Amino acid sequence: MPGSAVVFTPHWVFPFCMPRHALIAPFFCFLLTAASITQGADATALWSGKVRQILDVNCVKCHGVLEQKGGLELDTPEMVLKGGDDGVVVAAGKPEASALFTSLEKGSDPHMPPKKQLTDAERAAVREWITALPVTPVAAVEKAQPKVARKFGSGEEAISTLLAEGWTRVGVKPAAAVTDAVWCRRVYLDLAGRIPTQAELAAFVAAPQRDALIDKLIAAPEYAVRMRELWDHFLMGRLTRGNPDGRRKGSGWWTFLEKAFKDNRPWNEVVYDVLCAKPDKAPDRKGASWFLFERKNDYQKIAEAVAPVVYGTKIDCAQCHDHPLAREIKQAHYWGLVAAFNRGKNVDASAAVAESAVGGFMNFTNLKKESQPAVVTLLTGRTLPEVWPVGETKENDGQEMYEDAKAAVRVPKYSRREAFAEAATQDNPLLARAFVNRMWAALTGRGIVNPPDEINERNTPSHPELLEWLAQDFAAHNYDTKRVVREIVRSRVYALGASDAAPELFAGMAERPLTAEQLARSWRVALGLPPDNDDFRRSVVTAMPDVLPKEYNASFQQAQFLTSSPAMTGLLQAAQGDIIAKLTALPDVNAQVREAFQAVYGRAPVADEAAQAAAFVTANAERPAEATRDLLWALMTSAEFLAMP
Repeated sequence: MPGSAVVFTPHWVFPFCMPRHALIAPFFCFLLTAASITQGADATALWSGKVRQILDVNCVKCHGVLEQKGGLELDTPEMVLKGGDDGVVVAAGKPEASALFTSLEKGSDPHMPPKKQLTDAERAAVREWITALPVTPVAAVEKAQPKVARKFGSGEEAISTLLAEGWTRVGVKPAAAVTDAVWCRRVYLDLAGRIPTQAELAAFVAAPQRDALIDKLIAAPEYAVRMRELWDHFLMGRLTRGNPDGRRKGSGWWTFLEKAFKDNRPWNEVVYDVLCAKPDKAPDRKGASWFLFERKNDYQKIAEAVAPVVYGTKIDCAQCHDHPLAREIKQAHYWGLVAAFNRGKNVDASAAVAESAVGGFMNFTNLKKESQPAVVTLLTGRTLPEVWPVGETKENDGQEMYEDAKAAVRVPKYSRREAFAEAATQDNPLLARAFVNRMWAALTGRGIVNPPDEINERNTPSHPELLEWLAQDFAAHNYDTKRVVREIVRSRVYALGASDAAPELFAGMAERPLTAEQLARSWRVALGLPPDNDDFRRSVVTAMPDVLPKEYNASFQQAQFLTSSPAMTGLLQAAQGDIIAKLTALPDVNAQVREAFQAVYGRAPVADEAAQAAAFVTANAERPAEATRDLLWALMTSAEFLAMP
């Protein structure tokens, strides 16, 4: 899409006579670049987009949570403006009168950072931020807190209204809306995990009822599979060669997730089952224990996987000390979450996770070598009450401590794991915030808080009122996941084209690469084949594992897959008797080209595309089937196909 932050070629402009290794060049051009802050951005955007990263890399080690040389902390705007032992270091609106800026200049004394010189661009960013700071101290340090929640008739109204207010505030004009055909392709990819067939696209364009199509797709089995694919990745990470997806599938984990999304189970109940991991054979719960089981009694890995789900943020950096950047995350939170699960033990015979009624009491040591008890404390501030054994007192682990002491997978009458699950899924606003922000990112390409799994003090929401409204609405409607998805894809922002505006404004749809599953199905649909083939899907996932990457960088492995993999070759061979035969049977080259573009892109070629494609097919008239196959391959591996429209 022109005008975006991605070097992107939306139409076919590559000579077909080039070899495949040259044709793959557009794929390497599909590189996401760092978002720039556009004119009109305020101090908050400048801080989050530029300055914070500069200070984190160069200054916070000595002037942050862990160390405060000269009494100065530079990890948040509040602390920067507060100053240090020698007074303030920033004069709002006046960079030349601000020690924070002047100490960065070449030859300054004192000079910061010591033994290093920031680049001109980095110094300019700090200058720009100080210049943009409001002169009223309270306004300058005010955190981006949500306003009192307003009432809206729907999520669509809330999204459209609150985003439009942001555009008006900074003087940005949103991008134009995409066509019905582009919107249809987009929503099929997001909700069905594939492009529409030519018949499906033609039917929608002839009668473009968007709400009806959304409801139809959300009610279809493909929707549950697509949501399972996303949340399997968010919850478990990508599969590797050493961990074939057959185990997740065979354990019932995939079925558990698919059923949860198909039946629209309340999200807090789904998370509760995942955290409890009870050996329950009820259809709704069977397979839930795999989340813990796959992590093989590694309680730290479990804690690090649980935190983004229930808190919306990673806590990995708080293992050895309080989080150096997100002040609200303490070392006690990390080890308390470890303690919530450290009574569990895998039962290999049944892929279940038993739990002891006793033990699991431990201490952790901070940087001052002080030993502290690992008490289960949530980021909400809630602490789970539990009586610790005194001295060398031996705990009672008798049969009466368990629901069924003779069961293969024992469940204690008091389960620390279950107590945490209840606390994390009831009266925990972070749970709702985590889900809606992650789904917003999955459907728009960027979180309201970005990165989407780091909702903490370090990452200010671009639209705090919108995030709060969506989270409260989600919880108020019994954690209805389909409602969240429906309202986002019905919104104005979902129907926008690309924009030059700063991405955090959502004045246009962010460009995002398709996931491996979307590509695997869409390639098959483009060739007229049934969308699902497990072997082919696994091949694509191995080559292209990214889902919502912070930065997209094409790899040699991906390029090699597109140009010479047996899987791609086999795919095109499978289409030999179908679409390739159909295209070569058409009466003239121009008709063949039009049909190829329609099948792959869902649109007709523009004039220069049609001319170049026709010239290629004509030049290879002595081998029509091979020429048609190469034309299809080139279209299917182009930047336009590899990205969300």
